[in-house]
Parts: sequence; C-alpha cells; structure tokens
Amino acid sequence: MFLPLDRRTRRNRPPADAATRESRRRHHPDLSKLRGWKSMQAEAGIPGDEWDKERRWALRMGLTGADSIEDKSIPTFARGELPHYAGINTFLKAPYTEDVTEVGNYDATVLGAPFDGGTTYRPGTRFGPQGIRKISALYTPYNYELAVDLREQMSLCDAGDIFTIPGNIEKTFDQISRACAHVFSTGSMPIILGGDHSIGFPTVRGIAECTSKTIGIVHFDRHADIQEKDLDERMHTTPWFHATNLPNVPAKNLVQVGIGGWQVPREAVAVARERETNIITMSDVEKMGIDRTAEMALEMAWDGADMVYLSFDIDCIDCGFVPGTGWPEPGGFLPREALGLVSRIAAEGICGMEIVEVSPPYDTSDITALMATRVIVDALGSMVAAGKLGAHGGLIDKPVEFPMGDYDAARDGARWTTSARKG
Repeated sequence: MFLPLDRRTRRNRPPADAATRESRRRHHPDLSKLRGWKSMQAEAGIPGDEWDKERRWALRMGLTGADSIEDKSIPTFARGELPHYAGINTFLKAPYTEDVTEVGNYDATVLGAPFDGGTTYRPGTRFGPQGIRKISALYTPYNYELAVDLREQMSLCDAGDIFTIPGNIEKTFDQISRACAHVFSTGSMPIILGGDHSIGFPTVRGIAECTSKTIGIVHFDRHADIQEKDLDERMHTTPWFHATNLPNVPAKNLVQVGIGGWQVPREAVAVARERETNIITMSDVEKMGIDRTAEMALEMAWDGADMVYLSFDIDCIDCGFVPGTGWPEPGGFLPREALGLVSRIAAEGICGMEIVEVSPPYDTSDITALMATRVIVDALGSMVAAGKLGAHGGLIDKPVEFPMGDYDAARDGARWTTSARKG
C-alpha cells in the first residue's frame, strides 16, 4: 500500500518546534494589522446620538407604527433615512433647507445646478441633480473602512436646485454664482450637483468673490476644458479659461488630472501651454501610481494657494463604468483609482466641490449617478477623517449678503412674462 506523499514524508519527521510551526502559519496574517480589523474596532468609538435623534424625530413626525410592528422605532409614515426606497429624495436624505438663510447652520450644503445649455453634443445633464439625489438614497452615512459616520461627525443639508434659465447661459451663470456665493459666505461648504461642465466657471466665480485669498483647482476630466469659446459661446469646454481670468484664481494652480484620448481640442492645448497650467494625463497616472499622482496634484494646486476647489467631471472615468454622460471616452480611470485620488485630494481640505456631466437619459441602472454619489461621500468622509472639513471658514474675508425676496415689490417693480401673469 502506498501512502500519500505528504503522509510518507511526515512518517519519520521529528516534531516541529514552536518557531517552525509559527513559520508555517505565514498564510494566517496578524489580523490586528488589517484595515478591516482596525475599522471594526474604530466603529465602537463613533457616537450614535444623531441616529437616536433621527429615530425620535421620525416617530414624532410620522406617527407610531401599526400594532403588529414589533420594532417600535418604525413610524407609520416614512421619515428620515429608512427605508431607502421611500421618502423624499434630498441628497443622502439630508434635511431640506427650504429657507436658504439657514444653510449656515450646516457644515456642507448640497445644491443642484440643473443646466445643460452649455452642452455641445448630448444633452440631458439638466436631470443630473435629480438622478444623483434619487440613487443617493441607497447609501447610508456610515463608511466601514474609513470608520466615519457623516450623520454623527458632520452636518449636511440640501438646499435644492438653483433656478437656472434654459437657453440663456449668462443669466444662468449669474444665478449659479449668486447661489454659491451665498452658501460659501455662510461658512458652509458648497457641493454642486451639475449640470454640464460650463457651471465650473460660475461656481468658482461665486466662491472667489467672497474672499481675497488665492484659490487652486484640482480638475478631474478627460478633456482640458480651457479654450476661450466653443461654437462662439462660453460652453462646457471653456470653464477654466474664464475661471483662471479671475484675479485670485491663478492658472498656475489649475491641475487637470486624467486628460487624454481623442477628445481634447487643440485650441485648449494652446491655452494650457500659454497659461502654463498643469496637466497630468492618464498615461502619467498609470506610470506614477495613485499616491504619487495625488502628491504632485496637491503640490501644484496648493503652491501659494490658500484653498483648493475640487471639480470632478464624471467622464474622467472609463465610459464602460459611466455610460450616462454627454462625452463618453474609453481609457479613463477605473472607479477605484478615481475614488482613491479624490480621497487623497480631499483629505488635505477643499473649500467646495462640484460633480458634473451626469446625464440620466443615457445612464444604465443609475450606475453613473451612483458613481457621482460615491465621489461626494468619499470626499466628505476623507475630510471628516482628516479633520479638514470647514478649514476654509477662516478665509472668508469678503462675505456677501443678498436681500430676501419680496413678492409685492417684485411685482410692482419688474417686468412680468405672459406665463407669469397668467399664473
């Protein structure tokens, strides 16, 4: 009878000593060194007061549940985060600040910019804020790996959408700048849901007018978006030409990450060369790796700057993962790469951010909008973990204040359209 090889070779082997046995356990790592183990322990240190407060609020607002419901924290009417498929779709089911004078009570404010009048190919990004908010209900405010609970460790509100003007890009820009200036002046960090990328200029303009400090920009995209005009207008291909014309937004602090492919106009390249901006291509990222890319981007964006703004075009990610966008381009970031870079950039602190070019009419199963949501919550989570959320507050030295509306005065002193008179 032949014994199996392992049994035959062990027949006359002397008993292994402790050191030998330990060396054979190489495939059993020290669990205390794993991120999963550390995150599990860290969860115990996160408070639960805000979650309890929400449960109490939901019961008070939504009535007690039916007698057959055993979990007595469940109300009759859906209120708050749960269930994910019900309720009113604010971003991450954050409180809706219908009165925008109250946004200063929150660390960050979400506002939609539903505008696609700057689109030069496929429209549909005017539905971007709606799509992002809808799928954001799928998420909870807690991230296991970061050991962060946004509900407990920061305050977030949703101020709804900016009133954009279809067909008039300049009036829409004025509206967006005014909205961003209002939110930023209160100290709350604006998070803008686009909309096409033309909104990059008015968002930065709104922030820049509230401070004399220098602003750097980290821009994720496959396209340079820095030519002066496109089709004789300021479009979604032009935001950074006009943003870097602002006196406190120098071109040397514009860092564009992920640029490349067959959709970068030569007009944009000429401007980037003339203004000496910073472009990191996808090939560069692939060669350098995520850590080195983030290090370089941060070094250039923060060089002499006092704060940094984050602009994330969803089409920087390979179009196989984000089909719902107006300018899909193969060869972009993998989702994990993009999220890793965003987290590292945000961990140093940002004064505001935008997510643009999500086009729900072209989306599949909401996966593009879901990715946009993930970019935002990862940025917030990284800032919270690093203690950087709100760091820009002390740099707001020129806050603006806009008057509250008066309907009677507006009616008496303004022109009214036919549709308004009929209403």
